Amino acid sequence: MSENMMTIREMCDAFDVTPRTLRFYEAKELLFPVREGQKRLFTKRDRARLKLILRGKRFGFSLEEIRQLLDLYDMGDQQQTQLARTYDIARARLADMELQRDELTEAIDDLKNQLKWGERMLASMNTPKRAAE
Repeated sequence: MSENMMTIREMCDAFDVTPRTLRFYEAKELLFPVREGQKRLFTKRDRARLKLILRGKRFGFSLEEIRQLLDLYDMGDQQQTQLARTYDIARARLADMELQRDELTEAIDDLKNQLKWGERMLASMNTPKRAAE
């Protein structure tokens, strides 16, 4: 296609997503491809938005949070509001992720200890008992 427009297939290849994913984001009004009959053509802006959507999803942002952040782009304040809101959401998400990591680390340590206990128990059960002398 052209430098400015990409087909759905080109978008899928470039961002490693499915056509269904792109149609879903379009239905959720996160992407706004140009329609030429049945054909969807994605602009440079759509590509930038998709990149941000995928990054937001990777970080655990909800689609609603992502939509709100993308909508703040056009406020006319040189993205100050968008950046500040993104920062706030990201700080909260980081705190959640760190808490989840700590809880997971604790669960892993507990499971490792249980496995060690199980190994000792199994080993003691398999040790032949000495006959009474």
